[in-house]
Amino acid sequence: MTIAHITMATRDVPRTAQFFETVLGWRPLHHPENITMNAAWLEIVPGQQVHLLHVPDFEPSPFEREFGRHVALFHSTADFDALKKRLVENGAELIDAKRATPFSRFFFRDPNGYVFEVVEQEGFLAE
Repeated sequence: MTIAHITMATRDVPRTAQFFETVLGWRPLHHPENITMNAAWLEIVPGQQVHLLHVPDFEPSPFEREFGRHVALFHSTADFDALKKRLVENGAELIDAKRATPFSRFFFRDPNGYVFEVVEQEGFLAE
């Protein structure tokens, strides 16, 4: 099995979509006509998507953290510094990892409060 999509609530769908498009390079997709609420579909990679849904009273979970709920993404270490710069410039907060690993990684909190882990693709997949 692979992940088809992850659904994320947000108070501001256009701003959240723009963040993911600008910072992570996710591509906007057309969402189904039967979605009547404010929403956006983004392609992470072919066959994997994130669905953003407007939830006016959305609040991030207090369990968004390294040892809790987070989304982990593989990324090339050659782009780590540029990615960190894009993240900060677009309102994300970089978070130091609490646990050492044999591969490079870092965490960030997006403007919605979701926590993401960015994992060195080359070193991790070579293990």
